[in-house]
Amino acid sequence: MHRRTFVSLGLGALGALFGSRAVSAQAQGGTLKIVFPFSPGSPGDVTSRLIADSISTALGRTAIVDNRTGADGRLGINFVKNAAPDGNTLLITTGPTMWLMHLVHKAPGFDPYVDFAPISLLAKFDFAIAVANNTGLRSIAEMTAWIRANPAKASYGIPGAGTIPHFTGVRLSKLIGVDMARVVYRGSAPAVNDVISGQIPMAIVTLGDCLQQHRAGTLRMIAVTGAERSVFAPDVPTLREAGIDLSGDAWYALWAPASTPQDMIARYNAATLDLLQKPDIQQRLSNLGLVAAGSTPDVLAAAMRDAAAAWGPVIKETGYTIDQ
Repeated sequence: MHRRTFVSLGLGALGALFGSRAVSAQAQGGTLKIVFPFSPGSPGDVTSRLIADSISTALGRTAIVDNRTGADGRLGINFVKNAAPDGNTLLITTGPTMWLMHLVHKAPGFDPYVDFAPISLLAKFDFAIAVANNTGLRSIAEMTAWIRANPAKASYGIPGAGTIPHFTGVRLSKLIGVDMARVVYRGSAPAVNDVISGQIPMAIVTLGDCLQQHRAGTLRMIAVTGAERSVFAPDVPTLREAGIDLSGDAWYALWAPASTPQDMIARYNAATLDLLQKPDIQQRLSNLGLVAAGSTPDVLAAAMRDAAAAWGPVIKETGYTIDQ
């Protein structure tokens, strides 16, 4: 996805909109439920709680986070899809959970372009290719040469099947010309641990989940998957800089059920953008390996379509689908 899709809006316009809507927001009754379809404790969960706290304060109403987990995020997503479009139920999840799930699952139960009203992008994150220190590899070129010389040992860990790291690895295999073995983990942490211990030679994981280990020297990031170098690891080149024509990042965003009134969408958008421009919030997101990235609803909608268009052919080429 192009970085042009991430924008920040002027506080003047936001302030005017926010001020005009605050009184009516206070009059809206009931608790606002923000559904995050994964377990507590993750960067996405923390981001959801920051948004909930901000809306509670800014709009004068109670907001809670509902970790409605199950079915790789589909349970929570479909819960929001079926909720009344009254502004009392919102969804925070990753972009790939929306657009990528729609591409690989035969019956996801939702259409991200029809069943939801986009509100705003929230935060962006990259993935990284991390290698074990015992490999001695320091670059993509060295990794490519090692894989071709040791095809039987060539394997990589990923934090889940049907993810951006999954399809990045498949594409890398094709570009290198070696069918590398894929090792699927439940999240990035166990994959990172196995890289450090030398159980697998490399992994493609969320950058924030291996950044401290890279800085400590217990593993080495040799490339990041974004279109530009990460602000968190400016010493690490992108895949494209390293000669691999591939890029892919991800982001968290905020949605409402389709048909939610536009004045409510505007109200939540303004409150969210106001939050994301605060230095302390930007720093808290940075501590999680996230870059604050607010947007208009239209930009969020375009970001989904751009990502699906870029990755659709790669995903189709793999033939990967989810039946259940």
